[in-house]
Amino acid sequence: MKRKKMNCEIARKICIVQALSKSGHFPKKESEKKAWFLSPFRSETEASFKVNKIKNCWYDHGIGKGGNIIDLFCMLYSCSVKEALEILNKSQPIFSFHQQPVLEGDIERKKDVITILKIKDIIHPALIEYLHSRKISIKAAKRYCKEVWYKFKGKTYFAIGLKNQSGGWELRNKYFKNSTSPKNITHIQNRSNQLIITEGMFDLLSIVTYHQKLKYVNDNMETDFLILNSTAFFDKAIEIIPTYKHIELYLDNDNTGNRITQKFLEVTKNCIDKSSLYKEFKDINQWLVSKEELSV
Repeated sequence: MKRKKMNCEIARKICIVQALSKSGHFPKKESEKKAWFLSPFRSETEASFKVNKIKNCWYDHGIGKGGNIIDLFCMLYSCSVKEALEILNKSQPIFSFHQQPVLEGDIERKKDVITILKIKDIIHPALIEYLHSRKISIKAAKRYCKEVWYKFKGKTYFAIGLKNQSGGWELRNKYFKNSTSPKNITHIQNRSNQLIITEGMFDLLSIVTYHQKLKYVNDNMETDFLILNSTAFFDKAIEIIPTYKHIELYLDNDNTGNRITQKFLEVTKNCIDKSSLYKEFKDINQWLVSKEELSV
């Protein structure tokens, strides 16, 4: 069945609690009427972000702002209403629409929380094969990531995991893309005055893999890394970059990536946009996979 084109009226009916959960933000506590989250806009230990499940609206007590789901996505992705609707439209099939909450629904939502079972070095053959399919160096993956086993909706899964600054995990395997709460940036520090900024873990691993193949730098990559894990964390990145003399940007070649790249370039003259390297591709991993001469 053909889905309806997203507009403000349809978007406002999307369940905020579920939209946040799909983005890796899960309630710290909830009742039939309210859900409290750690703020998706900053690091915190006490949940100050409230969702009114009856009215389907949110309020962040830390910044004194709130609104509907459109306002939320505009802030999360630093974008216009039109761009927020485009993001929501792409995800429309996985969203449910707001209804008056019932106790059974609350119970079901709690099953959506990811529970970490164990963390180990990457050894599972399926994950090794997945890394090979994306032309990622196993050595690079084992240096920066882990094999993470977790439970989700009553089933057990395993994935390649990248840990963030708040202890949450970005999780990837051949079939699923997940993340645990709390969401945050990942800042890998090697005591360097140079910084590479990427959007996700496979951008990081692609850069390290490519440089290893070129023997451009040693295996440790004498640079620091900042993985945003979400472009919503642009403001957190801005707090970090003043300490670096040289910053390279490897963000996605799409509207959001281009907009965030431009914002970085406006903030400091120390930033260099490196996206021309993979200008015909969405991101650097797609470009890496296309390079026949680079095998892992």
